[in-house]
Amino acid sequence: MRLRNKPWAPEEIANNPHLIIPNPADHKNKWKDYFNNDNPLYVEVGSGKGQFVTGMANQHPEINVIGIEKYDSVIISALELMQQLELPNVNMLKEDVQEITDFFGENEVDRLFINFTDPWPKNRHAKRRLTHEGFLKKYVEILKDGGEVHFKTDNRILFQYSLQSFSEFGFSLKNISLDLHEDGLEGNVMTEYEERFSRKGQPIYRLEAVWKR
Repeated sequence: MRLRNKPWAPEEIANNPHLIIPNPADHKNKWKDYFNNDNPLYVEVGSGKGQFVTGMANQHPEINVIGIEKYDSVIISALELMQQLELPNVNMLKEDVQEITDFFGENEVDRLFINFTDPWPKNRHAKRRLTHEGFLKKYVEILKDGGEVHFKTDNRILFQYSLQSFSEFGFSLKNISLDLHEDGLEGNVMTEYEERFSRKGQPIYRLEAVWKR
């Protein structure tokens, strides 16, 4: 998908460091101090326009939520949402998920969310999939013992790949759904893509992967 250039976005992002946090590595191992509470920390990788992270934060004021999105032209929409909602428990990082271990310390994250990520269907691009072993190694560095990764996609092949990837890495799987909206999930927070796909009647695939040391 081609991203629309928004030349004014970098300045607007820089003007809102209380919402899109600059230099997040400065807060590694200190996110409880940043939020000034001991609440659980949830992180979404590839947050897009921010509908999920703001929805999660609004639904769960007892949880701190951070979204990671690297594109200015996308994260600016998340910034606008956060400005409108004025939620104290959600922030964004304009960073690459490849560097996630630079921003979060060992045992610092309670739950990770991966929603409607690029499937990278060609085999030669497998290492770019956010459920590839290379990314899972990073996730388990920052997850607490018993921490979880929640994954949703509309892509059946990516879902099958991810089931195998999580399982072979050593995660235990639970609450696997081959049609999330048919099965129903209490408190489900939808992304922009999820709303679009579900309106078309496409099944949404979902799993929860639990990491135990």
